[in-house]
Amino acid sequence: MGERMKLGVFTVLFGKKPFEEMLDYVVDLGLEAVEIGTGAYPGNAYCRPEELLGSDDKLRAFKHAISSRGLAISALSCHGNPLHPQRERADADHRVFMQTLDLAKHLDVETVITFSGCPGGDPAAVQPNWIVSPWPPEFSEMLEWQWRELVVPYWTDAARLAQSAGVRVAIEMHPNFVAYNPESMLRLRDIAPKTIGCNFDPSHMIWQQIDSVAAIRALAGSIFHVHAKDCRVDRANTTVNGVLDAKNYTRELERSWIFRTVGYGSDAIFWKDLVSALRMTGYDHVISIEHEDSLMSGAEGLKKAVAFLKPLLIAEPAGEAYWA
Repeated sequence: MGERMKLGVFTVLFGKKPFEEMLDYVVDLGLEAVEIGTGAYPGNAYCRPEELLGSDDKLRAFKHAISSRGLAISALSCHGNPLHPQRERADADHRVFMQTLDLAKHLDVETVITFSGCPGGDPAAVQPNWIVSPWPPEFSEMLEWQWRELVVPYWTDAARLAQSAGVRVAIEMHPNFVAYNPESMLRLRDIAPKTIGCNFDPSHMIWQQIDSVAAIRALAGSIFHVHAKDCRVDRANTTVNGVLDAKNYTRELERSWIFRTVGYGSDAIFWKDLVSALRMTGYDHVISIEHEDSLMSGAEGLKKAVAFLKPLLIAEPAGEAYWA
């Protein structure tokens, strides 16, 4: 611990705003960092790795546009599924991931964010198979096959390439991928503990009924980046149907849970405890606001999140007491 935490934003929510106009808007909000999508699920509205890597002038202009405004890049994000059983899909996401590692090296960005991926359940599969129950017994067999034959080999090689680029990989725990909770995340991290860590997004913990502070403690030393996104569990619906819910996110009244702007799912005590737990476990990097609230526009949600979070951030680590 040694630096103060900074507040940033995942810029995919500004997709249609011109790049430098977006950066000016971020500065006007009082934010200090940007997380930038480079492809796969987040898209690459502001950053096409192949273009920047192919032109020194474009790379310099991109860096200058950000640094000249006093902003930092907290991470490059290319959330994808490089383990997808359809080879074309897997190769495309892997290619973006490799390009992003290379770009991060050239931009002096320490962290690249992605998903762990999810394979099929056997060599003949054409769609991913997310396995979360041990029975019937073929599901246990499929899960072990996934890790032994695909997950461990892929991430062993990927971690080696990331390490050679001087970049850490922050895996976002997420449903429908093999790393979705602290236990599965730590299993993945153990492949390369100093290179593979997590992007901690509390919204994905909340709906699984995971205590976010307990999760942060379990992941201490392995949290490379943090998203600020909230989640509201609807007790009336979970009482009937539980928390597993495949209904569209826009069916808010019927869902067991929905993503919310920070402060609209959990109260200030939750977020104070979360920020304090991050500090106690050594995290002093950026908290990056991610907007996926279907009840608010991106502009409104972001402004509310900034206003809510700014007073809660721990500005400086504790030093010697100043009182006698």
